[in-house]
Amino acid sequence: MTEKFQYKVFKSKPSFVVVRCVHTSCSWRVRAKKLVESEYWMVTKYEKKHTCPTNFKPVRRRQATSWVVGECVKRKLINPGRVYRPRDVMDDTKRKFGVNISYFVAWRGRECAYDNLRLGTPEQSYKLLPGYLHMLMDTNPGSVVNLEVSYGKKFQYLFIAFAASIHGFSYCQPVISIDATHLKGKYRGVLFTAVCHDVNQQIFPLAFGVGDSENDASWSWFLGRVKSVFGVNPALVIVSDRHRSINNAVQEVFPQALHGICMYHLLNNLKTKFRNKTKELEQHYIRTAKTYNLQDFHVLFYTLCSAVPGVKEYLEAVGLDWWTRSHAPSRRYNIMTTNILESLNAVLVKVREFPITAFVNEIRLLCQKWFHKHRTKAAGCTTMMSKDIETKLEERKDRAHAMGVICADQYTFDVVDGDRNYCVDMALWTCTCRKFQLDQLPCDHVFVVIRKNPYQAYDLCSLYYTREFWHETYQGVISPIPHISSWTIPQQISEFELQPPDVRTVAGRCRKRRLPSIGEELPTPKCSRCKERGHNRATCQNPIALHPADEAECPGSNLPTRQLTHPSDQQSMQQL
Repeated sequence: MTEKFQYKVFKSKPSFVVVRCVHTSCSWRVRAKKLVESEYWMVTKYEKKHTCPTNFKPVRRRQATSWVVGECVKRKLINPGRVYRPRDVMDDTKRKFGVNISYFVAWRGRECAYDNLRLGTPEQSYKLLPGYLHMLMDTNPGSVVNLEVSYGKKFQYLFIAFAASIHGFSYCQPVISIDATHLKGKYRGVLFTAVCHDVNQQIFPLAFGVGDSENDASWSWFLGRVKSVFGVNPALVIVSDRHRSINNAVQEVFPQALHGICMYHLLNNLKTKFRNKTKELEQHYIRTAKTYNLQDFHVLFYTLCSAVPGVKEYLEAVGLDWWTRSHAPSRRYNIMTTNILESLNAVLVKVREFPITAFVNEIRLLCQKWFHKHRTKAAGCTTMMSKDIETKLEERKDRAHAMGVICADQYTFDVVDGDRNYCVDMALWTCTCRKFQLDQLPCDHVFVVIRKNPYQAYDLCSLYYTREFWHETYQGVISPIPHISSWTIPQQISEFELQPPDVRTVAGRCRKRRLPSIGEELPTPKCSRCKERGHNRATCQNPIALHPADEAECPGSNLPTRQLTHPSDQQSMQQL
């Protein structure tokens, strides 16, 4: 392709091959023979010079096959997030090699490059999965991997929990967020995810699962594996959306745990049901859900119900302990949403199109990178608490300067905050604002007591916020997996050929963008060229007015307009 000529195979046998230029009078040729007891070939004759006429070289090359095009462009597809369209493949091939290829060849070339980079085709990826999982457990001892197959050796379920995640969960707040998102590959499926917050309020991945769809059986299977790996904490809280299968599975697998729902998912449901009161809903609902104090909740809830008729019955039917912090029997800390899962899904949005083995490998690479990054960050922490918690304590300490305190006895204090009083009991670690006991962090009123009494703020914080717990959270290491050529797999596993699941393929292209949830408001794109909403710069067709200074410099701006001298022109103007 680079030399702008075509060749054909003149002779081909198992021991030698001869390749010649397609022009019969050209002397260019290559002869090679296979070495004995080796997979290498040796070139025995090479005529470098071409003697064919220049006008014989066509624009379209027979060697520009989809496989060759894929090998030429695969380096540009290493980054999963890069958008590289078949039209870009056509342009790059033309610019680099001077070869025109069709759209179909460009598309097939890109698919060949994807198969090369993503460990084969989707069917080959399933056959490769058992060996990959064996190497995953071999390089990461203590990790838990469960692969469930149905009849005919067909894939059914997959569960993965890294040993580093199992060790680190003991030092994280016992609040698990769970969610599922759809895969976009050939055989579809659903990704189940369980995460929590680390000491610095960042995403800490716990477990991943792959199933056929989001139903009762798949959720019960996934949560059952989570329970067997991470155990049951008496203070466990599970946060999710309002999917019916999640609710059924949580009641079956974790009957003793508090099941809370994401307040933003519930807000979207409310916006759908009460469409005429969207502004009032968002204004009062979030304050009602986040408040700590029961008295404040009743006041805010009454305001919300007065502004939106009918919302009281709806929210009470859902259950106040599901979506409010003040009614939760267990500590939710400050985790009222599943935003960390939405962030994780956004990171994996392009990876979800990969075949199964490449998809699992990308998850491992992501967790490996995160663990190293957060471990380095935790090692560089010099304060008693994490950076996020230190900032929050400083803000509460500053607000405490405007408050007063009256001592009742050695442990009981009355704190005056504006026109309200709050009782602080240092023996029980409680405050009537309830922030102290629910967040396990000193509230504003406790800092007033600390200022005039021999207490230390760090001693009143939960261990889940300390630097030591942060270090221990990321003590585990997620090790890399060697190249497939270096794998050592038992014969029993290598001979097991896992088959793809049975799915019904839908005609047309696979959907790449998810459908918005009920009540969800998607952001409208804004054009950076014309500053209008509804489109982007690539699709903008609005004319852009010249700046007055540029218009003055434009040589054609002062040209005289054409005079209408022809009778037909004058008649047309009169009619207008």
